[in-house]
Amino acid sequence: MLSYLSYMLAAVAALLVTCHALCKCPGIPGLPGIHGLPGGLKGQPRVPGNSQNIHQLERKLRFSFPGLIGPPGRLMSLPGRDGLPWLQGLPDSLDNELHNVLVNLKHRLSRLEGVLALNGKIREVGDKILASNGKEVDFASALESCEEAGGTLATPMNEEENKAILDIVKQYNRYAYLGIKEGETSGQFNYINGMPLNYTKWYQYEPNGKGTEKCVEMYTDGRWKDRKCNLYRLTICEF
Repeated sequence: MLSYLSYMLAAVAALLVTCHALCKCPGIPGLPGIHGLPGGLKGQPRVPGNSQNIHQLERKLRFSFPGLIGPPGRLMSLPGRDGLPWLQGLPDSLDNELHNVLVNLKHRLSRLEGVLALNGKIREVGDKILASNGKEVDFASALESCEEAGGTLATPMNEEENKAILDIVKQYNRYAYLGIKEGETSGQFNYINGMPLNYTKWYQYEPNGKGTEKCVEMYTDGRWKDRKCNLYRLTICEF
């Protein structure tokens, strides 16, 4: 009797495993227990497998987790605007014409410089051109007028340049301010750009203003003296 019951229990267990695997078989009520007690294994409920439940599950998953990145789109971006063409050289005809204009302009400027030099209006020395408007003003006004014209106050860097400035001083017979000023240290003079002097032509015992005479003028013999900056002196510019 016991072997028969064992056989039946083994068969029922195998059937339950198969049903659970296939999710199709309903549970089979168990056999009555020994000594009259109800027993037996209760079958597991069948898992619904219809398409409606599957769709509901898909919707839940879709709202619960972000979706996968989709494939790249097929729309192409609009082409950009064409860039500027490369700059090209001038045609030969225009290039030759421009060259002729520059040569003619250079020739006319050279003639103009010659006329002005002949009339004593300008002096050429080295790479510099010296000129005067014949006006006598204070240092600040003289410097301003030279800078507005594209130059600066005449500043001799060597004996040759000092003589060229002296020629204009003698022509007008007027003392002239030079592009030199006293620095923060009393008695130490520099060029307007702040650089120290590399050439001087001081009178003996000059400079002697001791901080009260911060500008420099040239006398009619070409020598220098420190003077106050509010005096009226001849304007001589260099370019």
